[in-house]
Amino acid sequence: MRYLNGDLSKTGKKISKIGLGTWQFGTGEWGYGQEYADTGAAAIVRRALELGVTLIDTAEVYGFGRSERILGQALGTDLESIFVATKIMPVLPAAHVVERRGAASAKRLRARTLDLYQVHQPNPVVRDGPLMRGMRALREAGLVGEVGVSNYSLKRWQAADAALGGPVFSNQVRYSLAERSPEKDLIPYAAEHRRVVIAYSPLGQGVLSGRYHEGHRPLNLIRSLNPLFLPENIERAAGLIAALRAVAGAHGATPAQIALAWVIRHPAVVAIPGASSVAQVESNAAAADIELTDDEYEMLSAASDRFDPIAGVQAMPRLARSRLTAKRR
Repeated sequence: MRYLNGDLSKTGKKISKIGLGTWQFGTGEWGYGQEYADTGAAAIVRRALELGVTLIDTAEVYGFGRSERILGQALGTDLESIFVATKIMPVLPAAHVVERRGAASAKRLRARTLDLYQVHQPNPVVRDGPLMRGMRALREAGLVGEVGVSNYSLKRWQAADAALGGPVFSNQVRYSLAERSPEKDLIPYAAEHRRVVIAYSPLGQGVLSGRYHEGHRPLNLIRSLNPLFLPENIERAAGLIAALRAVAGAHGATPAQIALAWVIRHPAVVAIPGASSVAQVESNAAAADIELTDDEYEMLSAASDRFDPIAGVQAMPRLARSRLTAKRR
């Protein structure tokens, strides 16, 4: 396992380049069921720790707190050595609300300190001043180590810095070979100012694994609502998947591992793929040890440039038709 530069975080904890995302823990939409929550999730966490994974991400809204509880129970006494990140949804971003909800997340996680407490989404109507006052109070009380944000533009990230009165450590955003917009300004900013970009959906929710095609599309609700899984987009991704397979063959790896290796190649980026099984967390962790050559990185980037998926408003009617077709089957 590889790790970020050790002096980036004031917590002093190592942060693995490949982490573990726990959106699916306790969340029925992924379709993993109660057995997964009761036993499978704990086995995944234990194996991740054995493999050197030290960054684990959750949120209060994942399963309405269940993800935090499952993770806290699975970590046990190992929690003190893990860089645990969780998130607050800023529906009521008043300072006293932030303080109360931070304490509630810590209790569910059984943690004395939240290593990274992130704002899950920017509030569209309220600026970050009151919210960051709450974050600052939590940090001064020792309940929070680092403050982070998620899904923030560069301008909003910089405004959060000013509101906090100090560096906002990280910005968690969607980043993969299928979604490269963070390269425009977020990743350069992180590199220049000793911050971190945390890449979620680093495999495009699985589309970059190469497992899906027109005759085999995902069944769970979350993925079926993702425009990347439209039949047209899966077809358009063929060239990118072919490039991933070519590089994977040279490394004795899988396309998913190569896609992860591409994401974390930048020194300021870490990735938090989810895992539905112990085998998947093993595969994800192994990607941290894959060193892409410059030529391989450029070839994958060029294939990504050529991938032009249907998105936004244009994708909405196609998604509706796709969902209707799936229900009839």
